[in-house]
Amino acid sequence: MICIGTSVHATQIPRQLLQERKKRKLRHSGDRVWKRPANMDAIGVGTARPVMLTSGASGRVRALFSLRALRSLQLILNGILLLLLLPFRWRTILVSAENKQEPAVLVGRRGGEEKKKSVVVRVPAAMVPRRPKELEVAARRAMAIRRIELREEGDEGRSVRNFAIFTTDRGDSLFTQSWTSVSVRTKGLLVLLHGLNEHSGRYNHFAMQLNKSGLKVYAMDWIGHGGSDGLHGYVHSLDYAVNDLKAFLDKVLTENPGLPCFCFGHSTGGAIVLKAVLDPKVEACVKGVVLTSPAIRVQPSHPIVAALAPIFSLFVPTYQFSAANKKGPPVSRDPEALKAKYSDPLVFTGAIRVRTGYEILRISYYLQQNLKRLTVPFIVLHGAADTVTDPLASKLLYKEASSSDKTIKLYDGFLHDLLFEPEKEEIIGYIIEWLTSRLEAEQ
Repeated sequence: MICIGTSVHATQIPRQLLQERKKRKLRHSGDRVWKRPANMDAIGVGTARPVMLTSGASGRVRALFSLRALRSLQLILNGILLLLLLPFRWRTILVSAENKQEPAVLVGRRGGEEKKKSVVVRVPAAMVPRRPKELEVAARRAMAIRRIELREEGDEGRSVRNFAIFTTDRGDSLFTQSWTSVSVRTKGLLVLLHGLNEHSGRYNHFAMQLNKSGLKVYAMDWIGHGGSDGLHGYVHSLDYAVNDLKAFLDKVLTENPGLPCFCFGHSTGGAIVLKAVLDPKVEACVKGVVLTSPAIRVQPSHPIVAALAPIFSLFVPTYQFSAANKKGPPVSRDPEALKAKYSDPLVFTGAIRVRTGYEILRISYYLQQNLKRLTVPFIVLHGAADTVTDPLASKLLYKEASSSDKTIKLYDGFLHDLLFEPEKEEIIGYIIEWLTSRLEAEQ
């Protein structure tokens, strides 16, 4: 459109259009917002100055290190950590269809009759209500007390079996029991410590055999086992068990002054006894130690387990890597003994807990570094076919120990639980013979 009577400089139109185009282009590019230079007037006339344009990379670098980006990175790392340390487990619940309050699930018809089937519901393990630990401990303790009243066939009137609750310095209550001969004079004492996942009541027959030889027997269920406090099968620290054994020994010696005292330990219980007698105060009051299949060297299932055990034991100490093992490892060649052990509610049959396994590795490593410090008389017995603890470690104990009175006995083809093998009477007789000879030397 041409306005008549208006004077327009032909040289200013292209420059103004050029500036407008530049403004539109810069606004769409997003690199920078166009701003009129101070030396340019409203119609775009002025002295041109050099303009520096950037690619926008500096803005993206600042965005990479922004607070929002760091928070997103933190959430991602937390998610990865939770996946590694807290695996998502599912627990199966069977909902009975016979419950009148729940509707039955119909899965088919046979002859006009409806067939009912239980509903399998999978929910996260965290949603399943767990039994309070106190009730679980009370149930185990009540069961252990009831077994005190039971007697093996033919044992009536030969021994008196009692129980007591021993309180530790930490405030935990431990279940203890004792066997005293009715007809034989007490000549000495023996404090018995069971192995991992079992309890002292399993050694009832062995204790009464010792009563016949004039030995009064005391036994303690260490923390997390049998009728004692703690999560079943869980030991936060085996040093707790070592210190508890020392305190229990002091109590036994105080109640029976002047009598020589011996210690017996099986498997991990043997490792606990060994670490306790390395204390000079305990060594001075113990006349001898009997060890069966001691856990001096325990190999993890895979080398990476030993490397990761300290980390997992810190974050998820009670976690179990696999499902419960009701059959259990081969620990005896006697089928009836295996059946009795793994059907016993007081025996923990689940997979070993992370912290417990780490503690066993830790105490076994400590013992291997301190075998030369052992000076107390001892006898060690081990099955050569044992797959739970290493028989060669018992040989190492016999070789390295500084004790002047030491004996070793290896049984070809025998497994881990020597006192529950078909030849148990032979093994018990050998132990009693060793103890009796030391008792006579003391007298």
